[in-house]
Amino acid sequence: MENFIIAIIVVILIIAFCYYENNCLKTTRLKVKLDTKNKIKIVQLSDLHSKNFGKDNKVLENKIRKLNPDLILATGDIIDSNLKNLDNILDFIIRLNKSIKVVYIPGNNENRCKKLEYIIDTLKENGVIALRNEITDINIKGEEINILGLAENIKGKRETGFKRIKETYHHHATEGLFKEFEKRKGLKLVLSHYPEKFKGDGRYCDYDFDLMFSGHAHGGQFILPFVGGLFAPGQGAFPKYYGGMYDGEHNKLIVSRGLGNSGFPLRLFNRPDVVYLEIYN
Repeated sequence: MENFIIAIIVVILIIAFCYYENNCLKTTRLKVKLDTKNKIKIVQLSDLHSKNFGKDNKVLENKIRKLNPDLILATGDIIDSNLKNLDNILDFIIRLNKSIKVVYIPGNNENRCKKLEYIIDTLKENGVIALRNEITDINIKGEEINILGLAENIKGKRETGFKRIKETYHHHATEGLFKEFEKRKGLKLVLSHYPEKFKGDGRYCDYDFDLMFSGHAHGGQFILPFVGGLFAPGQGAFPKYYGGMYDGEHNKLIVSRGLGNSGFPLRLFNRPDVVYLEIYN
């Protein structure tokens, strides 16, 4: 009987720990020094996968508002391909945009869903900057900020076999966009759902920009002590880019560990991630 009670307690503790790991938000705080006139505060959201933190995502919304950012960057897979909670999640993004400028790009999930155009149109109609292989500029605190928002993967093009497991996609060519982007003056931010493009296929790091923001890796799903992330789509086992900030020769990559799950439903030592970045001079 005593062993049974102990086993029940252990099971309860494991369930509680798994719930905590998958539902309790964590803020990743980063700082980077750039040639700006004023401090700029950015929140990055990625890979929400239609998840709600509290009713209507109020827990997540309150977390963001307490951070008081100047800009929110949503770097893909905010909406899952199954379109669960679609209008609820769109309302959440639109609500944020009423007081904090939101810039959004689709990820692989939005690109392969049946309502991509509805998602983009709804966001744009409500003032959200939704980019698909486009360049825009905004002014924050007198600072000119140029943003290249990429939507590289071609809708419906998925590899088969092991490449499909790794979530490898046919990608649009981006060289022309980057060449145009390099002509811009001021702060230059790149939004790409895929962190592996930074130094892998595409070599985005070779172009002239300041920061690249990505997601997709889900923090490697499980973060192993002294090892790092276990597996990430597009990178495979023990991914190089699973969360945090990484250096290029003249620019940096910031990778969100994401907020939700897709396919594999569990995170370990890898709580849902809200990235908060301070850019200072």
